[in-house]
Amino acid sequence: MQIFVDADACPVVDIVETIAEKYNISTTLLCDTNHILYSDYSDVIVVGAGADTVDYKLISICHKGDVVVSQDYGVAAMALGKGAYAIHQSGKWYTDENIDRMLMERHLNKKARRGSAKNHIKGPKKRTNEDDERFAQSFEKLVLMAQAKEGEQNGTV
Repeated sequence: MQIFVDADACPVVDIVETIAEKYNISTTLLCDTNHILYSDYSDVIVVGAGADTVDYKLISICHKGDVVVSQDYGVAAMALGKGAYAIHQSGKWYTDENIDRMLMERHLNKKARRGSAKNHIKGPKKRTNEDDERFAQSFEKLVLMAQAKEGEQNGTV
């Protein structure tokens, strides 16, 4: 099991690395040339700038049982399709049961924005310590579940 982070403008990289290091899990941060990152713990893959280049690279290297951190529903859907686990930076788990609804809502919202003369969209609320704590708890729970399932499949549990 590995952890892959769609790290362009991702506010939870430090939390991911802290938990990954706690459980000794290999972690890779992916970003484009507009968001170059450095890490003492994780491998960093920098891809060329361009729409979805980070997304496609992440999906090409993740495998069944890996954990993917992304705020992009499309990336999450593709990760789930490969048998990986996926989590949003809010701490919400993407699952086979909720991803179709999330993708449909994204599509309908985009369509509504296109049809509106008013194109100003508020950005996300400022991130709080409670948001970070919620993500940390949810992420650690997901990592432990993924490790347990990996152990079951390998016969080590």
